[in-house]
This record gives sequence, structure tokens and C-alpha cells, in this order.
Amino acid sequence: MLQREIQLLTWLRHPCGLTHFNFAIASEDASFRRYFRIYRPGQASLIVMDAPPEHENCTPFVAMTARLHATGVHVPSILAQDVSQGFLLLEDLGDQVYLSQLTDENADALYGEAMQALLRFQVAGTTVGLVKYNETLLLQEMQLFIDWFVQPYLGLTLNRQEQQMLQACFRLLVQNALAQPQVLVHRDYHARNLLVCDDHSPGIIDYQDAVLGPITYDLVSLLRDSYISWPMHRVDTWLAHYTAQAMAQGILTAAQGTHIPGWFDLMGVQRQLKVAGIFARLHLRDGKSGYLADIPQTLRYIVEVAQRRSALSPLADFIMQRVNQPLDLII
Repeated sequence: MLQREIQLLTWLRHPCGLTHFNFAIASEDASFRRYFRIYRPGQASLIVMDAPPEHENCTPFVAMTARLHATGVHVPSILAQDVSQGFLLLEDLGDQVYLSQLTDENADALYGEAMQALLRFQVAGTTVGLVKYNETLLLQEMQLFIDWFVQPYLGLTLNRQEQQMLQACFRLLVQNALAQPQVLVHRDYHARNLLVCDDHSPGIIDYQDAVLGPITYDLVSLLRDSYISWPMHRVDTWLAHYTAQAMAQGILTAAQGTHIPGWFDLMGVQRQLKVAGIFARLHLRDGKSGYLADIPQTLRYIVEVAQRRSALSPLADFIMQRVNQPLDLII
């Protein structure tokens, strides 16, 4: 057994006081965090987060759990913690992630619940002390597309015209993000981080990187998910439903509501550029290659959006002409 696991078992037994239990890997994510599910005879299962302190910091997760819990959304209760060692003992929200449960028949209901939870923490979530999703951070994220995906992964060398085109698109996308109302943003509000629960669904996880940012960001993460896609007309219907609810609850004015479709489309492109870069980095730097299969869908969204947002046509042309061939995309 690895030394880290011995350390974890020791903590679970003392001071947590757990006895007569088995545990198994529940999930791993794109960071250094791991999650184990603890099974106890005759009792509810538990989750333990293992976040090696040399790589991860549990403090933001603890703080954001309290912040989100206060809004009334369903996040796991923290039952025990040792931040110095990087261990958290959590309520188990189950393993019925949206990604495994969504169907054509239940999508309206599940996304409806997810949007209600999103509105709840957008309305009630305090933003004091949150990192701002500012120009610097937005640009850094999009630069990942060049620094990890275009150059090292695809092996492309950008000419001067392509560099200027990408930087112009980046500036447009930053302006779009900063023009929007700023709210509490989960930052990874998608089908792998939402769970179908018997009570108070959805359960929400992986929120430790929350920031103060654009109102459409989490909506894009949810409805233009890299892991599952829906016809554009259906996404538009969900977006209209969210907009009506947001105006009714006072976080959007009627005038702002008219901008939501455009804000949403461009916000999605910013996120999708970032995600393509992150997926390539996970493969090249961290040896996590499973995310590569999700890159084509991520880039298809950009091409789809460019069909109704002409300012992004040069970016879509670049993807079709320069990226499509080495990636062998089907767009």
C-alpha cells in the first residue's frame, strides 16, 4: 500500500474514529485530488477527499462549501477535516452523475433542476473575497489553447496573420465576459459535477475554484458541456427559460436579458478554447489522455457558434482549415 494511503487510513481510524470499513476509489479528476468511497456495515457510505498538500489546498473547498451551503443548494457536508494533511471526510451524495443519467426524455427535468440551483446561488451567493475573473485570468486561460493545444499537441506553427487573428478574437471574448453582470461562478458546472439525488437534487461537487465572474459562464458549462451535447434549438429553449427566471428573480434587467444569447455564445467560445488547452495539457504534462476524445466536441461548438456570430468566422475558419486536418475532426 502506498504511504499516502496508509496515512489516510490512519487518519480515518483516529481521530475520525471509523472502524470496520472498506474503501475504494470513487473518482479522480483533472487535478491531483482523489476521492474514495467508504463502506461501513449497516451505515451510509462516506466520501473522503485526498488532496496532497504539496499540490492542492483544501481551504478553498472548505470555505466554498460553507458559502454554497448558506444559499440552500445541495453540497456535501464536511464531517471531519485535516487541511494540513489534505484530508476531508464528506457526506456521500451518491454516484448518479448527470452524465450517466441524462436521456432525451429526462433532460428537460434535470436541466431545469440544475438551472434552478444555479439561479439560487447566483441570487443568494455572497461574492466578498472571491477572486475576480478579470482580463488577465481570461486571457491566460485562452492562451492555453495556443501554448498546449495548437503548438505542442498539434505541432502547428502560427504565422503572423494567425497570431493576430487569435489575439483579436481573445480581446473580443474578454470584452464580452466583462460586459456581463458579475455573479458567483462555480466554474465547472457540468454533467460530471452534478448528481441526481433522491432528495434536494442536484448534488453539486468540485466547486473549490469558484470566482466572481460573468453570469453566463456556468450556464455555458452546463448547456454546452464538453462531455455531452444537445441540438442547438434545445439549448436555445433552455437558455430562454433561464433568462426568464433570472429576470423574474432580479439578477437580470429586461435590457440585459436581450443580450443573453450573444453573451452566452461568446462566453462559450472563451471556455471552449480554454478547455481544449487544458485537455491537451492533461495529456502532455500529466499523462491523463482520456480527455483527448472530448476535444472534437469542444471545437465543434466554436464552429457552430460562428455560423451565427460572424465576428468569430476567422476563428472557425482556422479550426476547419488548420486544426481539422491534424485532428481528423468530423465537423
